[in-house]
Amino acid sequence: MTATSNSINNGRLHRDAPIGVFDSGVGGLTVVREIMRQIPNEKIIYFGDTARVPYGSKSRETVTRFSRQIVRFLETFQVKTIVVACNTASAYALDILEQTSDIPMIGVVKPGARMAAEVTKNGRIGVIATEATIGSQIYAEYIRKLNKNVAIYGKACPLFVPLVEEGLLEDPVTDEIARRYLTELIDIDIDTLILGCTHYPLIRSTLGRIMGSGVTLVNPAYETARELRGMLERTGMLNEEPPRLGGNRYQFYVSDKADKFVTFANSIIKYGILSAKTIPIEQY
Repeated sequence: MTATSNSINNGRLHRDAPIGVFDSGVGGLTVVREIMRQIPNEKIIYFGDTARVPYGSKSRETVTRFSRQIVRFLETFQVKTIVVACNTASAYALDILEQTSDIPMIGVVKPGARMAAEVTKNGRIGVIATEATIGSQIYAEYIRKLNKNVAIYGKACPLFVPLVEEGLLEDPVTDEIARRYLTELIDIDIDTLILGCTHYPLIRSTLGRIMGSGVTLVNPAYETARELRGMLERTGMLNEEPPRLGGNRYQFYVSDKADKFVTFANSIIKYGILSAKTIPIEQY
């Protein structure tokens, strides 16, 4: 189960091959939802590391080890590309993953950073994310490469992930926590806010209400799906034919609590996710 066994090296990479997507838990479903909307003919293999969530409080070495195990698992499906639908894994592990696998990969950080640099008017950009993503300064690094005349303000919001994982998307507790986190960004007068964790679009309405209509919310999940489509078009790998009826169009795998995952996934994605399979990811 190494990179050399993938469909690229075997010369079998084709348009009909699935796209691999992974995240630390359920947050990556926001990316899957956007891929389904924007690239409806593609097949998807999703892995959520529900046994080891969250990644945001873990070390670079641990996140990289977890990510490499997941990539090896996805390689067994001969995926044509892998979307690292986790900001922490994109920040900590993407470079190493690209060096150790021949499969093209897209992270969620660069697309979101690019859009924020384009839309800001007053040059004050806020980033909310996990502790790891904020600590890595990766959004600031990419944004400044695109626009040097901006100020980036990062704010770690570690409680958002467990609140989302527990399904508290519209709850007074989530509202109160959000207000406490976002007050300093409001005081700084940012005009653009990057939702720098794939869980955060699930509480977008709360964040938008608190920030106000003068702040543009950038959803990296949406921007990543758009960039993925562009990459597939440029390389001639966009699947232009709908998958055959009865085929495994969307497959979901987790490392723990499959039933809970399915219940949550069906509340987010309206495509009838009937099942998810638990796999021993530590063996990869």
